[in-house]
Amino acid sequence: MPDLRIDPFPSSAELTTLWSAAWNTATAPDFSRILPRSLAHIGAYHDNRLVGFVNIAWDGGIHAFLLDTCVHPDMRRQGIATQLVREATRIARERGAEWLHVDFEPHLTSFYRACGFRPTGAGLIKLT
Repeated sequence: MPDLRIDPFPSSAELTTLWSAAWNTATAPDFSRILPRSLAHIGAYHDNRLVGFVNIAWDGGIHAFLLDTCVHPDMRRQGIATQLVREATRIARERGAEWLHVDFEPHLTSFYRACGFRPTGAGLIKLT
């Protein structure tokens, strides 16, 4: 199993490599602006290579939000995402969050249910 690291602040190159493989896109967000504002982030490392990631954003109070959960395609189906989400849940609780939110596509419903999330009603507006 990969080594989970709390707040590792991976390099832009590491994140772009993982992001490109996991999300099948050439560009990644500018995490150098995002991660310093996060409650925490967790990297999964295998042979010192970033193979999984989750960001825990927050409102500065009691609400935290899982974002950007991903695992490199070569490392999927090994429980890494489950480890990341469980560790994120633990860290968010430890750092004072009372609620942990996540948005996801329908095909991930069973995964997030297995991680302990319950369905809720929500709203969404596309801004761009």
